Amino acid sequence: MKDSEIIYLSKSIFGLFFTLGSICLVGAFITKQSSFAVGGYFILILGLMINLVAVLWLLIYGLVYRAKFDACLKAIGILAINIPIAALYTIIGLNIH
Repeated sequence: MKDSEIIYLSKSIFGLFFTLGSICLVGAFITKQSSFAVGGYFILILGLMINLVAVLWLLIYGLVYRAKFDACLKAIGILAINIPIAALYTIIGLNIH
């Protein structure tokens, strides 16, 4: 796998869960319906599992293919950006309801 493909994969996972979380947060904020909050927490749990699997896969891949280790670390850094965003969205979501 090329370095650009590794980075693209992590950007795609980041973008997917960032977008879904943002939709749930904005939906809960605008409509005040608890179904958006429930969906947001589901996204939080699902995103945690998928991001954790992706990080573990990237670490193992980087250790096996040493030439790709730097790209894997950059990809893990991109995925790690979701952590403070998810925490912030959780705090905001808890204060809405």
